[in-house]
Amino acid sequence: MHFKMILVFVEDESTEAVMTASREAGATGATVITNARGEGLERAKTFLGLDLETQRDVVLMLVEEHLSRYILEEINRVGQFDRKAGTGIAFQIDVEDAVGVSHQMSRLTEEVQDLL
Repeated sequence: MHFKMILVFVEDESTEAVMTASREAGATGATVITNARGEGLERAKTFLGLDLETQRDVVLMLVEEHLSRYILEEINRVGQFDRKAGTGIAFQIDVEDAVGVSHQMSRLTEEVQDLL
């Protein structure tokens, strides 16, 4: 079984919606790193030296490769990343090897067999 890592950088108020959509699309879990900060094309505005940007979360998901594109598309749809500038970004990368996921393999095998 091969995996992809989906990384999502999202405004903190959209994290729960992204995670719910991911799970409904086939993700079996996620790790959330809170209070990330980033910049896009334009620098964040400040008021008296205080940043006015919203906090970001980083969501990490290890997903089965056959499910990864659908999960990524659902993240994009719910997060509206392509519709509104600055709402977030998500991408996937190949994972060469993974340990600690054997308890999820049986469930994933059933789901992937239905797709193939």
